[in-house]
Amino acid sequence: MNMYTLLKPLSAREELIKKRIFIFTPYDFERIFNLPKHKVKYFLEKESSTGLFLRLKKGLYSLKTDLPGEEEIANRLYQPSYISFEYALAYFNILPEMPYLVTSATTKPTREFIIESKIFSYLTIKRNAYTGYILVKQNGKSFLIAEPEKALVDYLYFVVLGKKPTNDRLNISLLNKEKLFNYALLFGRDKLTKLIKELYD
Repeated sequence: MNMYTLLKPLSAREELIKKRIFIFTPYDFERIFNLPKHKVKYFLEKESSTGLFLRLKKGLYSLKTDLPGEEEIANRLYQPSYISFEYALAYFNILPEMPYLVTSATTKPTREFIIESKIFSYLTIKRNAYTGYILVKQNGKSFLIAEPEKALVDYLYFVVLGKKPTNDRLNISLLNKEKLFNYALLFGRDKLTKLIKELYD
């Protein structure tokens, strides 16, 4: 009797939870359960239709029964990326309310995904400005998110480009002014530095 005939949805779920794997590729699944590719494909398709798994995008799945946090999904959905802009600003209480979408910075082309009615938005920034993020570990989850100062500079960069609205509800009182200007230099835009100066006037 091969492994596939023994693999039941509940035992697959238990094994993934035990290994703390909540987002995975078909290749990950092959490796964990020692199954051939065609059987993994069938199993993932079948169990995605029954509601055990959620297909996040082509080649990427999660346990629908134990859905990971939206921050972790955002990091894995489109790589390289880190959470930034409005979502990170709200996370650090620089903006008063959480946006309805999860916003991230990437060096890849701009993209948007919708998963379980949640929008995951990715905006392209220059490769040399792709820095200033940290790894947050909390409540069993871990994800990359911009430092507060970098999240603000990323956001203001798109304000300068006319692609995001100005926001007069920003709370910059706890931010490091020197860090803001250093991160702004990475974008090489005088208007960005000028806009940051205006925040402190």
